[in-house]
Amino acid sequence: MAVAYLQEFVIQNGDTSTTNYDAVAAELGLADVPDGLLIHTAGFDHDAGVFRIFDVWQTRAHGEKFISERLNPIIEPMAAAAAQDPNSNFTPPSREAWYELHDSLPG
Repeated sequence: MAVAYLQEFVIQNGDTSTTNYDAVAAELGLADVPDGLLIHTAGFDHDAGVFRIFDVWQTRAHGEKFISERLNPIIEPMAAAAAQDPNSNFTPPSREAWYELHDSLPG
């Protein structure tokens, strides 16, 4: 059964730029869809006050492999640099969750 992976980032001081997201996406350079990824979405939920990333993976193992092998090597240096810069707006997600999907329907 497919699984969902959710990340939410609180909108800070009304900033709705996508600078951090765009920088990570550029570093990833995803010309091909990662193995096991069924859908990736990212956008603002203004009612909840967050920027939300919502992915659906064939299995949790697929998603965790992508995160550990491709995403974390990009994010960890960015987070370390941001920790040294008091003016940085790079923040970790305020919420992360994995859950099995009861149902999914391909479009």
